[in-house]
Amino acid sequence: MAVLRKTWVTVVGWVLTIGGVGLLALPGPGLLTLVAGLAILSQEYEWAERRLQPVKDKAFEAAAAGVETWPRIMLSTLGALALIVVGIVWWIDPEIREIWFFGPNLPFAGWGSGLSIVLSGIIALGLLIYSIRRFRYGSEADRPPITDNTN
Repeated sequence: MAVLRKTWVTVVGWVLTIGGVGLLALPGPGLLTLVAGLAILSQEYEWAERRLQPVKDKAFEAAAAGVETWPRIMLSTLGALALIVVGIVWWIDPEIREIWFFGPNLPFAGWGSGLSIVLSGIIALGLLIYSIRRFRYGSEADRPPITDNTN
């Protein structure tokens, strides 16, 4: 049973970690997925436990910086809502004008792509609400320490 658990933890942890790295550049919660993958891997591996805290600190620091000002909150909200709208359009798969090699249909359109984009937007909104509640209106103890990266 221990071998099965270790295999499960390893596979799920690596899938989330690699997916998180990919989502850093794609629309989606990259740092959150990366932290989740490292947290799962840290149950079995010491190296993952050592790397988890710095990544978690960086994720919280980025979340706190993202809700520091109202313009940032508004832009994040508009970005998440735009993601949901794009996902709905991708789901519907309307005919578009042919541009270069695109058209008359959107590439990779359909319910699968549309749903994943919509879910990314919903997750982004949920994380934004969490960040506002924790870092903007939460206690000082909840705020991550400000680190000096000028070295």
